[in-house]
Amino acid sequence: MIGNSLSPARLKAGDQARVALIGIRTRKLRAALSALGIAIGVAAIVAVLGLSSSSQAGLLAEIDRLGTNLLTATTGQTFTGKDAKLPLESPARINRLPDVEQVANTGTISDPKVYRSPLIPEVTTNALQVKAASLNLLPVVATTVAQGVWLNEATATEPVVVLGATAAKRLGVVAVHPGSRIWLGGQWFYVAGILSPAVLANEIDTSVLVGYPAAQRYLDYASIADGKATIGPPSTIYVRANTDKVGAVHGVLAQTANPEAPNEVDISQPSDALTARAAATGAFNSLFLGLGAVALIVGAVGVANIMIISVLERRSEIGLRRALGATRRQIRTQFLSEAILLALIGGAVGVAAGVASTVIYARIKDWAVVIPPEAWAGGIGSAVLIGALAGLLPAIRAARLSPTEGLRTV
Repeated sequence: MIGNSLSPARLKAGDQARVALIGIRTRKLRAALSALGIAIGVAAIVAVLGLSSSSQAGLLAEIDRLGTNLLTATTGQTFTGKDAKLPLESPARINRLPDVEQVANTGTISDPKVYRSPLIPEVTTNALQVKAASLNLLPVVATTVAQGVWLNEATATEPVVVLGATAAKRLGVVAVHPGSRIWLGGQWFYVAGILSPAVLANEIDTSVLVGYPAAQRYLDYASIADGKATIGPPSTIYVRANTDKVGAVHGVLAQTANPEAPNEVDISQPSDALTARAAATGAFNSLFLGLGAVALIVGAVGVANIMIISVLERRSEIGLRRALGATRRQIRTQFLSEAILLALIGGAVGVAAGVASTVIYARIKDWAVVIPPEAWAGGIGSAVLIGALAGLLPAIRAARLSPTEGLRTV
């Protein structure tokens, strides 16, 4: 006597996928709503990581374009806590350093207020500053004139101003035309130009700039040198150093600007602040990634819900398959595959949506599109993992259903 034992046929992976897809297609609306939560969560994760990387890449590219060799020396405080002053000779001293390429400066004029017209209430100052500026300021701080012209040797001696980008907006000066004027220090000043935003020197954006001779003549901004009145002292000195020698210039800049009190000079490198801002965007990522995780959890609950309902509705199908020889393992694999496939579809849609939103927003901002591999790979991986976890319990319940119990509903 020869005994034969027939083992249940094993479903191939492709067959198992088709069976799982049939289970999803028969309940399209419910499946779509369940996958939506996962799609939203994955889209949020991909978009957050993609936009963060793209914005950082754009900001770093902007820093490279503007240069990392700009240093600033500004007035600090004395030991008694009073505002210090830079010596009048500071720019000339710094310019003599061997590794310094360009030096420009501005002097903050604290008394005069600026308005669109004398009819504006005095309390409405718009938080603007008035600064005397050297004529070579623009190339040193890497900005340009958006409208009109910059100061020259002639206009620097007359009541003529150039407005920073933000200052022009706050004053309501949208264009430069002949006769454009603002009310400054109790008199009219003509507007010669409006600057583009100064990324490396954003204090320029909120400033109204005049020439040093005009500041002395019309705004009483002056210093005393050798017993005679001369143009006022600088309050901020902008220094372009040899790119390879920025550290060396940084180390001697305070002592060169004010040899008698180097501790009263504050030295900074504006590109460092921008780089720190690029790194700081990661702090906000955790919040949005947390929101994406919440959406994924909601999606997981939706997948688990639809799979539990599916098991209850398909008791007769499960009973029939068991009666025809399907094993508990095959039933469990079938329902687990459905849950994973449902989550995978949601994850794929989410990745596509996240990539699309990143591309569109990056193009609007003129950023390079950067989507880290961990963004889309993590999105797909988390979707599959969530699908497996959400479908595990319903799959186990389906596998435990006996053929007789399932066929009672037929």
